[in-house]
Amino acid sequence: EIAYGSVILQLHRVVPADEGPYGCRFLSSNFSGEAVWKLEVAGLGSDPHISLEGFKEGGIQLRCSSSGWYPKPQAQWKDHRGQCLPPEFEAIVQDAQGLFSLETSVVAQGGAHSNVSCSIQNPLLIQKKEFVVQIADVFLPGPSPWKRAFLGTLVGLLLLLTLLMAVALCFFLKRRRSQEKLKEQAEKDKGKLTAELGKLQMELDWRRAEGQAVDVTLDPTSAHPSLEVSQDGKSVSSRWVAAVPMAQGDPQRFTEQRCVLSREHFQAGRHYWEVDVGRRSRWFLGACLAAVARAGPARLSPAAGYWVMGLWNRCEYFVLQPERVALTLRVPPRRVGVFLDCEAGKLAFFNVSDGSHIFTFTDTFSGPLCAYFRPRAPDGCERPDPLTICPLLVRGTRISEEHDGDTWVQPYEPSDPALGLW
Repeated sequence: EIAYGSVILQLHRVVPADEGPYGCRFLSSNFSGEAVWKLEVAGLGSDPHISLEGFKEGGIQLRCSSSGWYPKPQAQWKDHRGQCLPPEFEAIVQDAQGLFSLETSVVAQGGAHSNVSCSIQNPLLIQKKEFVVQIADVFLPGPSPWKRAFLGTLVGLLLLLTLLMAVALCFFLKRRRSQEKLKEQAEKDKGKLTAELGKLQMELDWRRAEGQAVDVTLDPTSAHPSLEVSQDGKSVSSRWVAAVPMAQGDPQRFTEQRCVLSREHFQAGRHYWEVDVGRRSRWFLGACLAAVARAGPARLSPAAGYWVMGLWNRCEYFVLQPERVALTLRVPPRRVGVFLDCEAGKLAFFNVSDGSHIFTFTDTFSGPLCAYFRPRAPDGCERPDPLTICPLLVRGTRISEEHDGDTWVQPYEPSDPALGLW
Protein backbone atom coordinates (compact mmCIF):
# COMPACT_ATOMS: atom_id res chain seq x y z
CA GLU A 1 0.00 0.00 0.00
CA ILE A 2 2.91 2.36 -0.60
CA ALA A 3 0.76 4.35 -3.05
CA TYR A 4 -1.42 5.30 -0.05
CA GLY A 5 1.56 6.18 2.15
CA SER A 6 1.59 2.93 4.09
CA VAL A 7 4.27 0.25 4.39
CA ILE A 8 4.39 -2.68 6.81
CA LEU A 9 7.47 -4.44 8.14
CA GLN A 10 6.95 -7.95 9.52
CA LEU A 11 9.62 -9.81 11.45
CA HIS A 12 9.22 -13.57 11.63
CA ARG A 13 10.95 -15.91 14.07
CA VAL A 14 12.23 -13.01 16.15
CA VAL A 15 15.52 -13.62 17.95
CA PRO A 16 17.39 -11.40 20.43
CA ALA A 17 19.70 -10.24 17.63
CA ASP A 18 16.72 -8.44 16.04
CA GLU A 19 16.68 -5.99 18.94
CA GLY A 20 17.51 -2.40 18.12
CA PRO A 21 16.35 0.69 16.21
CA TYR A 22 14.21 0.45 13.07
CA GLY A 23 13.04 3.19 10.77
CA CYS A 24 10.87 4.00 7.78
CA ARG A 25 11.63 6.78 5.32
CA PHE A 26 9.35 8.24 2.63
CA LEU A 27 10.95 10.34 -0.10
CA SER A 28 9.31 11.85 -3.19
CA SER A 29 9.57 14.99 -5.26
CA ASN A 30 7.37 17.01 -2.89
CA PHE A 31 7.55 15.22 0.46
CA SER A 32 10.05 13.59 2.76
CA GLY A 33 9.77 12.22 6.25
CA GLU A 34 10.89 9.40 8.46
CA ALA A 35 9.99 7.65 11.70
CA VAL A 36 12.37 5.71 13.94
CA TRP A 37 11.48 3.41 16.79
CA LYS A 38 13.23 0.93 19.02
CA LEU A 39 12.36 -2.76 19.02
CA GLU A 40 12.78 -4.55 22.34
CA VAL A 41 12.78 -8.34 22.35
CA ALA A 42 11.49 -10.29 25.34
CA GLY A 43 11.01 -13.98 25.85
CA LEU A 44 9.06 -15.71 28.61
CA GLY A 45 10.88 -18.93 29.39
CA SER A 46 9.67 -22.36 30.39
CA ASP A 47 7.92 -23.15 33.66
CA PRO A 48 10.35 -23.63 36.58
CA HIS A 49 11.22 -27.23 37.32
CA ILE A 50 12.13 -28.14 40.91
CA SER A 51 13.98 -31.34 41.72
CA LEU A 52 14.97 -32.86 45.08
CA GLU A 53 18.73 -33.28 45.20
CA GLY A 54 18.96 -34.99 48.62
CA PHE A 55 19.80 -34.21 52.25
CA LYS A 56 22.27 -31.47 53.08
CA GLU A 57 23.14 -29.56 56.25
CA GLY A 58 20.10 -30.82 58.16
CA GLY A 59 17.65 -29.99 55.38
CA ILE A 60 16.68 -30.93 51.85
CA GLN A 61 18.45 -29.42 48.88
CA LEU A 62 16.07 -28.19 46.14
CA ARG A 63 17.20 -27.30 42.64
CA CYS A 64 15.14 -25.03 40.31
CA SER A 65 15.83 -24.71 36.56
CA SER A 66 14.22 -23.01 33.55
CA SER A 67 15.27 -21.97 30.01
CA GLY A 68 14.27 -19.76 27.09
CA TRP A 69 14.34 -16.36 28.83
CA TYR A 70 15.25 -12.96 27.41
CA PRO A 71 16.58 -10.66 28.71
CA LYS A 72 18.46 -12.12 31.70
CA PRO A 73 15.83 -13.34 34.22
CA GLN A 74 15.73 -12.89 37.99
CA ALA A 75 15.19 -15.84 40.33
CA GLN A 76 13.91 -15.81 43.91
CA TRP A 77 13.24 -18.41 46.60
CA LYS A 78 10.50 -17.79 49.21
CA ASP A 79 9.08 -19.66 52.18
CA HIS A 80 5.39 -20.04 53.06
CA ARG A 81 5.33 -16.61 54.70
CA GLY A 82 6.66 -14.92 51.55
CA GLN A 83 10.09 -14.22 53.02
CA CYS A 84 13.07 -14.50 50.68
CA LEU A 85 15.49 -17.38 51.13
CA PRO A 86 19.14 -16.91 50.20
CA PRO A 87 20.09 -19.24 47.34
CA GLU A 88 22.89 -21.69 47.85
CA PHE A 89 23.84 -21.62 44.19
CA GLU A 90 22.77 -19.68 41.09
CA ALA A 91 23.98 -19.78 37.46
CA ILE A 92 22.61 -18.00 34.36
CA VAL A 93 23.93 -19.10 30.96
CA GLN A 94 23.21 -17.63 27.49
CA ASP A 95 22.98 -20.02 24.55
CA ALA A 96 23.89 -19.49 20.88
CA GLN A 97 20.48 -17.97 20.09
CA GLY A 98 20.88 -15.39 22.83
CA LEU A 99 18.34 -16.95 25.21
CA PHE A 100 19.12 -17.42 28.90
CA SER A 101 18.88 -20.57 31.02
CA LEU A 102 18.82 -20.34 34.80
CA GLU A 103 19.65 -22.83 37.53
CA THR A 104 19.52 -22.15 41.25
CA SER A 105 19.35 -24.20 44.48
CA VAL A 106 18.41 -23.72 48.12
CA VAL A 107 18.52 -25.88 51.28
CA ALA A 108 15.04 -26.10 52.88
CA GLN A 109 14.94 -26.59 56.64
CA GLY A 110 12.07 -27.84 58.79
CA GLY A 111 9.27 -25.78 60.30
CA ALA A 112 8.66 -22.48 58.58
CA HIS A 113 10.57 -23.61 55.52
CA SER A 114 8.34 -26.58 54.78
CA ASN A 115 6.61 -24.85 51.87
CA VAL A 116 9.09 -23.39 49.38
CA SER A 117 8.47 -21.55 46.08
CA CYS A 118 10.81 -20.73 43.23
CA SER A 119 9.82 -17.81 40.97
CA ILE A 120 11.58 -16.55 37.85
CA GLN A 121 10.72 -13.09 36.53
CA ASN A 122 11.28 -11.34 33.20
CA PRO A 123 12.42 -7.77 34.07
CA LEU A 124 11.19 -6.33 30.77
CA LEU A 125 7.71 -7.89 30.69
CA ILE A 126 7.28 -7.69 34.50
CA GLN A 127 5.91 -11.24 34.31
CA LYS A 128 7.04 -14.25 36.24
CA LYS A 129 6.55 -17.99 36.51
CA GLU A 130 6.44 -19.71 39.87
CA PHE A 131 6.52 -23.25 41.21
CA VAL A 132 5.67 -24.24 44.81
CA VAL A 133 6.76 -27.44 46.52
CA GLN A 134 5.41 -28.62 49.86
CA ILE A 135 7.65 -30.67 52.18
CA ALA A 136 6.27 -32.08 55.38
CA ASP A 137 8.53 -31.94 58.44
CA VAL A 138 8.36 -35.71 58.73
CA PHE A 139 10.37 -35.98 55.49
CA LEU A 140 13.16 -33.82 56.82
CA PRO A 141 16.22 -35.41 58.46
CA GLY A 142 15.70 -36.69 61.97
CA PRO A 143 13.93 -39.53 63.79
CA SER A 144 10.72 -40.15 61.87
CA PRO A 145 8.71 -43.29 60.98
CA TRP A 146 8.14 -41.76 57.55
CA LYS A 147 11.78 -41.57 56.59
CA ARG A 148 11.61 -44.74 54.51
CA ALA A 149 8.46 -43.45 52.81
CA PHE A 150 10.23 -40.21 52.00
CA LEU A 151 13.16 -42.09 50.57
CA GLY A 152 10.80 -44.19 48.46
CA THR A 153 9.08 -41.01 47.26
CA LEU A 154 12.44 -39.49 46.44
CA VAL A 155 13.42 -42.57 44.45
CA GLY A 156 10.07 -42.44 42.65
CA LEU A 157 10.64 -38.80 41.78
CA LEU A 158 14.07 -39.65 40.41
CA LEU A 159 12.58 -42.45 38.33
CA LEU A 160 9.89 -40.08 37.07
CA LEU A 161 12.55 -37.52 36.19
CA THR A 162 14.47 -40.20 34.30
CA LEU A 163 11.31 -41.12 32.39
CA LEU A 164 10.66 -37.48 31.52
CA MET A 165 14.24 -37.14 30.29
CA ALA A 166 13.78 -40.22 28.11
CA VAL A 167 10.57 -38.76 26.64
CA ALA A 168 12.35 -35.45 26.02
CA LEU A 169 15.22 -37.29 24.31
CA CYS A 170 12.79 -39.13 22.02
CA PHE A 171 11.09 -35.86 21.15
CA PHE A 172 14.44 -34.25 20.38
CA LEU A 173 15.49 -37.13 18.11
CA LYS A 174 12.14 -37.03 16.30
CA ARG A 175 12.43 -33.31 15.79
CA ARG A 176 15.98 -33.69 14.49
CA ARG A 177 14.87 -36.30 11.95
CA SER A 178 12.09 -33.92 10.84
CA GLN A 179 14.60 -31.10 10.37
CA GLU A 180 16.83 -33.39 8.30
CA LYS A 181 13.88 -34.24 6.07
CA LEU A 182 13.11 -30.55 5.64
CA LYS A 183 16.75 -29.92 4.74
CA GLU A 184 16.66 -32.69 2.14
CA GLN A 185 13.47 -31.22 0.68
CA ALA A 186 15.10 -27.77 0.54
CA GLU A 187 18.05 -29.24 -1.37
CA LYS A 188 15.63 -30.84 -3.83
CA ASP A 189 13.78 -27.54 -4.30
CA LYS A 190 17.11 -25.80 -4.85
CA GLY A 191 17.97 -28.29 -7.56
CA LYS A 192 14.60 -27.73 -9.24
CA LEU A 193 15.16 -23.97 -9.15
CA THR A 194 18.59 -24.37 -10.72
CA ALA A 195 17.05 -26.50 -13.44
CA GLU A 196 14.36 -23.86 -14.08
CA LEU A 197 17.01 -21.15 -14.37
CA GLY A 198 18.90 -23.30 -16.84
CA LYS A 199 15.67 -23.76 -18.78
CA LEU A 200 15.16 -20.00 -18.97
CA GLN A 201 18.75 -19.57 -20.19
CA MET A 202 18.13 -22.14 -22.90
CA GLU A 203 14.87 -20.39 -23.79
CA LEU A 204 16.72 -17.10 -24.35
CA ASP A 205 19.46 -18.77 -26.42
CA TRP A 206 16.80 -20.48 -28.54
CA ARG A 207 14.95 -17.26 -29.19
CA ARG A 208 18.18 -15.52 -30.15
CA ALA A 209 19.15 -18.32 -32.52
CA GLU A 210 15.73 -19.07 -34.01
CA GLY A 211 14.27 -15.57 -33.91
CA GLN A 212 14.08 -13.18 -36.84
CA ALA A 213 17.43 -11.46 -36.43
CA VAL A 214 17.40 -8.12 -38.26
CA ASP A 215 20.28 -5.99 -39.50
CA VAL A 216 19.42 -2.66 -37.85
CA THR A 217 21.20 0.51 -39.01
CA LEU A 218 20.88 4.06 -37.73
CA ASP A 219 19.38 6.84 -39.82
CA PRO A 220 21.70 9.90 -39.55
CA THR A 221 18.94 12.19 -40.85
CA SER A 222 16.85 11.38 -37.76
CA ALA A 223 19.69 12.11 -35.31
CA HIS A 224 19.63 15.14 -33.04
CA PRO A 225 22.49 17.61 -33.68
CA SER A 226 24.03 16.70 -30.31
CA LEU A 227 24.46 13.07 -31.44
CA GLU A 228 27.20 11.62 -33.63
CA VAL A 229 26.35 8.57 -35.77
CA SER A 230 29.19 6.39 -37.08
CA GLN A 231 29.78 6.08 -40.83
CA ASP A 232 28.56 2.46 -40.86
CA GLY A 233 25.37 3.48 -39.03
CA LYS A 234 25.99 1.00 -36.20
CA SER A 235 26.83 3.25 -33.23
CA VAL A 236 25.82 6.60 -31.78
CA SER A 237 27.36 8.77 -29.06
CA SER A 238 26.85 12.22 -27.52
CA ARG A 239 28.87 14.94 -29.25
CA TRP A 240 27.95 17.97 -27.12
CA VAL A 241 25.42 18.88 -24.45
CA ALA A 242 23.22 21.97 -24.27
CA ALA A 243 21.37 23.07 -21.17
CA VAL A 244 17.71 22.10 -21.71
CA PRO A 245 15.08 23.06 -19.12
CA MET A 246 12.58 20.40 -18.08
CA ALA A 247 8.83 20.91 -17.73
CA GLN A 248 7.80 21.53 -14.16
CA GLY A 249 6.13 18.59 -12.44
CA ASP A 250 6.64 16.20 -15.40
CA PRO A 251 10.19 14.70 -15.48
CA GLN A 252 9.34 12.49 -18.46
CA ARG A 253 8.47 15.35 -20.83
CA PHE A 254 11.42 16.84 -22.77
CA THR A 255 11.74 20.07 -24.71
CA GLU A 256 13.47 18.15 -27.51
CA GLN A 257 14.21 14.55 -28.44
CA ARG A 258 17.96 13.81 -28.31
CA CYS A 259 17.57 10.48 -30.06
CA VAL A 260 18.27 8.67 -33.30
CA LEU A 261 16.03 6.12 -35.07
CA SER A 262 16.65 3.14 -37.28
CA ARG A 263 16.39 3.23 -41.05
CA GLU A 264 14.24 0.11 -40.90
CA HIS A 265 10.50 0.26 -40.20
CA PHE A 266 8.79 -2.78 -38.66
CA GLN A 267 5.09 -3.35 -39.24
CA ALA A 268 4.76 -7.15 -39.34
CA GLY A 269 6.61 -10.25 -38.24
CA ARG A 270 9.15 -10.79 -35.47
CA HIS A 271 12.46 -9.03 -35.19
CA TYR A 272 15.42 -9.27 -32.84
CA TRP A 273 18.47 -7.04 -32.40
CA GLU A 274 21.07 -6.49 -29.70
CA VAL A 275 22.66 -3.25 -28.48
CA ASP A 276 25.98 -2.97 -26.65
CA VAL A 277 25.42 -0.32 -23.94
CA GLY A 278 28.96 -0.69 -22.59
CA ARG A 279 29.52 1.03 -19.28
CA ARG A 280 27.43 4.11 -19.94
CA SER A 281 25.65 5.50 -16.89
CA ARG A 282 22.60 6.80 -18.82
CA TRP A 283 20.75 5.49 -21.89
CA PHE A 284 17.36 4.75 -23.41
CA LEU A 285 16.49 1.85 -25.76
CA GLY A 286 13.32 0.54 -27.32
CA ALA A 287 10.98 1.31 -30.19
CA CYS A 288 8.58 4.05 -31.22
CA LEU A 289 5.97 4.70 -33.87
CA ALA A 290 7.56 6.10 -37.02
CA ALA A 291 4.69 8.61 -37.31
CA VAL A 292 5.36 10.24 -33.91
CA ALA A 293 9.16 10.01 -33.84
CA ARG A 294 9.62 13.23 -35.82
CA ALA A 295 6.73 15.10 -34.22
CA GLY A 296 8.95 17.01 -31.77
CA PRO A 297 8.44 17.05 -27.94
CA ALA A 298 6.73 13.99 -26.59
CA ARG A 299 6.09 12.11 -23.41
CA LEU A 300 8.04 8.85 -23.48
CA SER A 301 5.15 6.47 -22.80
CA PRO A 302 3.21 3.76 -24.67
CA ALA A 303 0.24 6.12 -24.94
CA ALA A 304 2.43 8.56 -26.89
CA GLY A 305 3.88 5.81 -29.10
CA TYR A 306 7.11 5.11 -27.21
CA TRP A 307 8.04 1.80 -25.59
CA VAL A 308 11.42 2.29 -23.90
CA MET A 309 13.54 1.16 -20.99
CA GLY A 310 16.58 2.96 -19.66
CA LEU A 311 19.33 3.41 -17.12
CA TRP A 312 19.96 6.47 -14.97
CA ASN A 313 23.00 7.17 -12.76
CA ARG A 314 24.57 3.72 -13.39
CA CYS A 315 22.18 1.77 -11.13
CA GLU A 316 18.55 2.87 -11.64
CA TYR A 317 16.97 0.71 -14.35
CA PHE A 318 13.38 1.54 -15.29
CA VAL A 319 10.60 1.48 -17.88
CA LEU A 320 8.06 4.21 -18.66
CA GLN A 321 4.39 3.14 -18.85
CA PRO A 322 3.64 6.08 -18.59
CA GLU A 323 4.98 6.62 -15.05
CA ARG A 324 8.46 5.42 -14.22
CA VAL A 325 8.56 1.83 -12.94
CA ALA A 326 11.88 0.80 -11.38
CA LEU A 327 13.38 -2.60 -12.24
CA THR A 328 15.60 -4.88 -10.17
CA LEU A 329 18.32 -6.56 -12.24
CA ARG A 330 20.55 -9.28 -10.80
CA VAL A 331 23.43 -8.48 -13.18
CA PRO A 332 24.00 -5.08 -14.85
CA PRO A 333 23.66 -5.67 -18.61
CA ARG A 334 26.50 -4.75 -20.96
CA ARG A 335 24.44 -5.94 -23.94
CA VAL A 336 20.64 -5.65 -24.20
CA GLY A 337 18.55 -7.80 -26.53
CA VAL A 338 15.32 -6.36 -27.99
CA PHE A 339 12.63 -8.72 -29.30
CA LEU A 340 9.68 -7.28 -31.26
CA ASP A 341 6.58 -9.30 -32.14
CA CYS A 342 4.34 -7.01 -34.18
CA GLU A 343 1.34 -9.35 -34.46
CA ALA A 344 1.38 -10.25 -30.75
CA GLY A 345 1.94 -6.62 -29.75
CA LYS A 346 4.98 -7.41 -27.59
CA LEU A 347 8.30 -5.65 -27.14
CA ALA A 348 10.64 -7.54 -24.79
CA PHE A 349 14.05 -6.67 -23.33
CA PHE A 350 16.65 -9.27 -22.33
CA ASN A 351 19.91 -9.07 -20.39
CA VAL A 352 22.30 -10.82 -22.76
CA SER A 353 25.03 -10.65 -20.09
CA ASP A 354 23.35 -13.31 -17.92
CA GLY A 355 20.58 -14.55 -20.22
CA SER A 356 17.71 -13.21 -18.10
CA HIS A 357 14.46 -11.54 -19.11
CA ILE A 358 14.16 -7.88 -18.06
CA PHE A 359 10.69 -6.62 -19.05
CA THR A 360 7.98 -6.99 -21.71
CA PHE A 361 5.58 -4.35 -23.04
CA THR A 362 2.25 -5.69 -24.30
CA ASP A 363 0.29 -3.24 -26.45
CA THR A 364 -1.38 -2.68 -29.82
CA PHE A 365 0.93 -1.06 -32.36
CA SER A 366 -1.06 1.35 -34.55
CA GLY A 367 1.60 1.74 -37.25
CA PRO A 368 5.15 0.97 -38.35
CA LEU A 369 7.81 1.01 -35.61
CA CYS A 370 11.40 2.22 -35.59
CA ALA A 371 14.18 1.13 -33.26
CA TYR A 372 14.84 3.93 -30.74
CA PHE A 373 18.29 4.89 -29.37
CA ARG A 374 19.14 7.66 -26.95
CA PRO A 375 22.64 7.92 -25.38
CA ARG A 376 21.77 10.33 -22.58
CA ALA A 377 24.37 12.98 -21.62
CA PRO A 378 26.29 14.08 -19.69
CA ASP A 379 27.73 10.66 -18.92
CA GLY A 380 30.44 11.61 -16.41
CA CYS A 381 33.42 11.06 -18.71
CA GLU A 382 35.01 12.79 -21.69
CA ARG A 383 34.51 9.94 -24.18
CA PRO A 384 31.73 7.65 -22.96
CA ASP A 385 31.03 4.33 -24.65
CA PRO A 386 28.68 4.69 -27.64
CA LEU A 387 25.49 2.71 -28.08
CA THR A 388 26.48 0.07 -30.63
CA ILE A 389 24.24 -2.29 -32.61
CA CYS A 390 25.79 -5.75 -32.34
CA PRO A 391 26.24 -7.92 -35.45
CA LEU A 392 23.96 -10.97 -35.43
CA LEU A 393 23.46 -13.90 -37.78
CA VAL A 394 20.48 -12.84 -39.89
CA ARG A 395 18.19 -15.75 -40.59
CA GLY A 396 15.05 -16.03 -42.62
CA THR A 397 13.45 -18.58 -40.33
CA ARG A 398 10.74 -17.47 -37.96
CA ILE A 399 9.95 -18.60 -34.41
CA SER A 400 7.72 -21.66 -34.58
CA GLU A 401 4.24 -21.19 -33.19
CA GLU A 402 4.56 -24.18 -30.85
CA HIS A 403 7.06 -22.17 -28.78
CA ASP A 404 5.04 -18.94 -28.91
CA GLY A 405 4.08 -19.03 -25.26
CA ASP A 406 4.53 -16.46 -22.57
CA THR A 407 7.12 -18.44 -20.64
CA TRP A 408 9.62 -15.69 -21.40
CA VAL A 409 7.36 -12.93 -20.05
CA GLN A 410 8.40 -12.74 -16.40
CA PRO A 411 7.00 -10.28 -13.81
CA TYR A 412 9.41 -7.52 -12.84
CA GLU A 413 10.30 -6.66 -9.24
CA PRO A 414 9.99 -2.87 -8.75
CA SER A 415 12.31 -1.11 -6.29
CA ASP A 416 11.42 1.99 -4.29
CA PRO A 417 9.39 4.26 -6.70
CA ALA A 418 9.83 7.19 -4.31
CA LEU A 419 13.50 7.62 -5.35
CA GLY A 420 14.05 10.49 -7.73
CA LEU A 421 15.19 9.78 -11.31
CA TRP A 422 15.69 13.06 -13.12
